[in-house]
Order: sequence, then C-alpha cells, then structure tokens
Amino acid sequence: MRLTELGGSGCLVSALSFGAAGLGNLLGEVDDATARAAVDAAWDAGVRYFDTAPHYGLGLSERRIGAALRGRPRDAYTVSTKVGRVLEPLAEPTGDDRAEGFAVPATHRRRWDFSADGVRRSIEDSLGRLGLDRIDVVLLHDPDDHAEQALDEAYPALERLRAEGVVRAIGAGMNQAGPLARFVRETDVDAVLCAGRYSLLDQRAADELLPEAAARGKSVVVGGVFNSGLLADPRPGAPYDYAAAPPALLERALRIKAVCERHGVPLRAAALAFPLRHPAVASVLVGARSAAEVRDAAEQFGRPVPQALWEELGV
Repeated sequence: MRLTELGGSGCLVSALSFGAAGLGNLLGEVDDATARAAVDAAWDAGVRYFDTAPHYGLGLSERRIGAALRGRPRDAYTVSTKVGRVLEPLAEPTGDDRAEGFAVPATHRRRWDFSADGVRRSIEDSLGRLGLDRIDVVLLHDPDDHAEQALDEAYPALERLRAEGVVRAIGAGMNQAGPLARFVRETDVDAVLCAGRYSLLDQRAADELLPEAAARGKSVVVGGVFNSGLLADPRPGAPYDYAAAPPALLERALRIKAVCERHGVPLRAAALAFPLRHPAVASVLVGARSAAEVRDAAEQFGRPVPQALWEELGV
C-alpha cells in the first residue's frame, strides 16, 4: 500500500489508515480478542497508520492499539493520539460511562485541558497506556470551543515537544474545516485530521483547508468518509454525522449510489477513493471494530474507480 510522508515530519502513513475509536467500545462493546483481530487484519492488508485517543473508551482504545502493535517492528508503523482531554481517576467507579457513545466502566472522568501542562501530562499518560517507546503524531483533539487556549498554550507545547524529539509530527483533529484551515495558516503543524468534511456529500474542506494545506506543504488525513454511515448504506434511518439523515441528504446519497452502480462501482469504494484525488490528502482514516470490517474496507479501497464516474458526479 502506498505510504506518504506527513508534511515534512518523516512520519509515513498508509493511504488507508485505521481509526480506533471503535476499539474503545464506541456505539457498542468489543472484546479484547475482536479488537486484536481487527488490528491484525489491518496489518495484513498493508495498513501502517493507526489513530487513537485517550477519549476513546477512557484509554481503552490506546491500551488495545498498543497491545496489538507490540512486538511488530517499531519503525514499520505510525501511531497518532490526541491531547486536550485529560483523564482523571475516580475514587470509585460510577457505573458505565456512555459519554458520546463509549460504553465502558466509569473508572475515570474526562476534563478539557489545553494547557501546556495538560499536554505533557496527557502524552505521558498515553505513552503508559500504549506501552510504546514513542508516539509519532500528536493531535489537538476537537479544540472547537477552546481554540484560543489551544493556539496560545497547547500548540506551543506540542511545538516544543517536537523540537525536543519527544514526538515527530503535530497537528489538530476536528470535524470542522474552517478552524483547521486556521491551524494550517497560523502555525507550523505537520498535518491535520479532518473528519466528515471531505466526502461525496460534504466538500467544505475544499473551500479553504485543502488549498491552504497544499500551498504550504502540509498533509490532511480525511476521516468520516461515510459520514457516519449514510454513504456506506443509504436507506431511511441511516445516520449522517451521528444523527438520522434528513430526507434531502438521503436522496442525494441515493443519487450518488445510482451513479456508482451505473459504472459498476460500489458506493463504499467511491467514498473511500474520493478524498485521495486531492494532492493534499495523505490518508483516508476508516474506523473499524472487527477483522471483517477491516477486510471489507481494504477490499473496497482496492477497487478501481473510472474517471467517468467522477465526471458524472462532477467532483
């Protein structure tokens, strides 16, 4: 599988990458064996970039990613995690924690923290959970409502850690394209992770973010290419950005599916292929919870998509 450098960081990422929110029990429980099998299947498919975060299952995703990758050649893969949400242990568990869809025992609480101290503490904790000797890429996690502190305190801390060699690449991850364009324009990030804003249904990242990244030699990792599921299986009740898709969007998705079918291409294959047509996009990040989901994504990713399909879609 094609490998691409993130900015000028030296970190290589595979064109298809593994999003590990599901390994933190997002939207349902996953056992350890299933999580391990998913990572193993990704490795067998040529995936060499794995993205996680402390927020995903109160550290469960990080622990599972670290365990599954341990023993593999450390220079053969890239791991990214995130800062901005510090985990603090509770005196006593308070039942299941289902914040934002993660079903895990509530042994910790999350607290927003984009301070310099918070960044360093978060990275130290993540290293412990991952059990790895280093974290390759660190991203500011959803600084939507904390943009100024993230820019004034958290980002400079990441820049210092990069200069010290503690991390190799830095950036931000959000589901908003405009604020990410600001990070690309006003800082020296290596890459950004943009979720849901560069898909067959939503191309807002093309307005400002992608041109800025291309002009400045920065990389964009695109997640959410199925927009939570609508572009995987468009049907009444299908989710779009974690809520039921409005009728107009469902109709658009069905029209796109019909175009794909006329060209003999599954909709999922087109959704996966679309972002990499832009030169600023280094990788497409796909969340997976099982080996079967990984193998399906890899199979769809490998399907050729004719130029005529893109021309008919006008993208």
